[in-house]
Amino acid sequence: MKRFKGTALVLVALLLVVGILAGCAPKQAAKQKVIGIVLPTKDEPRWIQDETRFNDALKDTDYSAEIMFSQGDPAREKQNVETLIGQGIKVLILCAHDAVAAAASAEAARDAGVKVISYDRLILDTDAVDYYVTFDSVEVGRKQGQYLVDHATGQNNPLYLYAGALSDNNSFLFFQGAWEVLQPKIADGTFVIANSTKAEALKDKNSLTRDEIADIIGQITTNWDFNTAKNLAQANLSSAPKTLKGNVFILAPNDGTARSIADTFAADPDITSYVITGQDAEKPSVQYIIDGKQSMTVFKDVRVLVRDAINAAITYLEGGEPEATTTYNNGVKDVPSKPSEVQVVDKSNVREILIDSGYYSESDFTWPTE
Repeated sequence: MKRFKGTALVLVALLLVVGILAGCAPKQAAKQKVIGIVLPTKDEPRWIQDETRFNDALKDTDYSAEIMFSQGDPAREKQNVETLIGQGIKVLILCAHDAVAAAASAEAARDAGVKVISYDRLILDTDAVDYYVTFDSVEVGRKQGQYLVDHATGQNNPLYLYAGALSDNNSFLFFQGAWEVLQPKIADGTFVIANSTKAEALKDKNSLTRDEIADIIGQITTNWDFNTAKNLAQANLSSAPKTLKGNVFILAPNDGTARSIADTFAADPDITSYVITGQDAEKPSVQYIIDGKQSMTVFKDVRVLVRDAINAAITYLEGGEPEATTTYNNGVKDVPSKPSEVQVVDKSNVREILIDSGYYSESDFTWPTE
């Protein structure tokens, strides 16, 4: 009995020592929530995926982020930025819905001592932007245009042009790149512009001014909206003669609008076939490519873009300056940047680029039986 009591006392003492030591052990330092991220909307898969990727990119760092969505509303975007400033952020990563309206948000952050990183879309008409994280948007357009050129034969191929939003500077850069490639083939008769009198009037001019591009985009804008794209495509086809149907070529600015436009063209009995572009490699569009309903997408590995944005933010937080290889003029300032590369994905290489790289899983898609 005495031996049992002695053993019990020893055990109790050991437990007390362990408890004391555990209490004295240093606790893991709480992450500093000093990065604010504002994304344009939850209505597009791209931005939902970005939210997850930003959080994943911060897991092994000393920092965390507050992520907010503006739902396509510049006023809400500014309110989000003001909320983040009030929370004490030191770096703002902002993907603007309206590139001009976002200048006020950038300036509010700058005035509060916050570093401003323009993410994916360049904020215009302000000197309050410190850094721009982007893909090579002009090259995106070039690759879209080149894909159409590479798949065209003969003369007088109907070419339908669509663009993003006038409020988004990327829309201008995408169209600029596509026009550089398409214009010589419009001028030599390979393509006939089917849905833009403004573009037709400029078909002999390879280098367009911003105002000229704006005039064209004003006629062919989808405003990055699926329903707007569908309605515009329907209107274009309703007014097009049969000579502008048959085998057609379609410059669609991104994957979401490409799917809407593709479905609309596929439903027209006078459309024999179509080649249509896209960008972003969204899962639904990858499935469309596998199924033969969308021709291509320009893959922008958002993992790289997110990593670049977080690395730039941490560099600022630790007193440094992010690496820059070029600048983009936003109307007031040459904003330093290091644009990331892009890749064309179509049915021939979808597995290699998107599955083998680990970007998506094979089980994410339905594949044809062989």
